Amino acid sequence: MPRTYSIAELARECGVTTRAIRFYEDQGMLSPLRDGQRRIYRPRDRTRLKLILRGKRLGFPLAEVREIIDLYDAPQGEDAQLHRLLAKIADRHRELEAKREDIEASLQELDAVADTCRDRLAELECGDRGGRRVKKPRRAAR
Repeated sequence: MPRTYSIAELARECGVTTRAIRFYEDQGMLSPLRDGQRRIYRPRDRTRLKLILRGKRLGFPLAEVREIIDLYDAPQGEDAQLHRLLAKIADRHRELEAKREDIEASLQELDAVADTCRDRLAELECGDRGGRRVKKPRRAAR
């Protein structure tokens, strides 16, 4: 008989809460056996949970993770699942590359604004009239 897991064992092994596992079960992504109120997870559930968590780490929406995982049970089998996964990976890669380009552009813009601020501060601190340092106006006391 194949190894089975309690919800606590599965949670501990995968580093998630039992609540998260119940959520994935409610979403139809895991289907443990039942012994009264007790959930009995099979190796299939363990594998599916690990795939769910990997998909989440890679930034896939839960609906896409479900779609990919469900292909394991489809008649087309592993071949269709792998092709679909490769397409999803390519899409996600493009999204992340676009975000990286946006982040790089934002960082460059922030650097330019910071340089402008530093230059202006240097002008204000070193500015002088007739060889004397210009005092900054003080704020009126409240």
